Amino acid sequence: MGQVLRREKVAEFVSNLHKSGKTIVCTNGCFDILHVGHVRYLEKTKSFADYLMVLLNSDKSVRSIKGEGRPVNCEDDRAEILCALKCVDFVVLFDEDSPRNLLDEIKPDVYTKGADYTMETLPEADIMRKNGTKVEFIEFVQGKSTTGILNKVKSEK
Repeated sequence: MGQVLRREKVAEFVSNLHKSGKTIVCTNGCFDILHVGHVRYLEKTKSFADYLMVLLNSDKSVRSIKGEGRPVNCEDDRAEILCALKCVDFVVLFDEDSPRNLLDEIKPDVYTKGADYTMETLPEADIMRKNGTKVEFIEFVQGKSTTGILNKVKSEK
């Protein structure tokens, strides 16, 4: 079972993992209503390193990005659900809209994003280049999204 790490301690924690020869892959997101697309994405992400660290948007961050009414599930619940997945080793919450600063502190070996991004459109690309982080883009599962689930629920009311 994964564990939630305090942001203030994460850079030192990752540095110690690196010193012991372990590799870290990071991804980030809201993971508001977990679905099969999320699970497959996270399982693929884990395949790139020894440890998977999910950088999770806090409730404040999700509201800023997605608007009022989101997240559906609070940050503590979302973190606990992610930690229950076999492929997730660590979860770190962040309040900003982007994990840029956190990624710069962590310096993961690999960073994954959805294949709707490219290196040209990736907001964190400069941080990845600066720190020598390899970036992998993962295809989404067609028809599987939190927005799609919420729209379906609304249309069935």
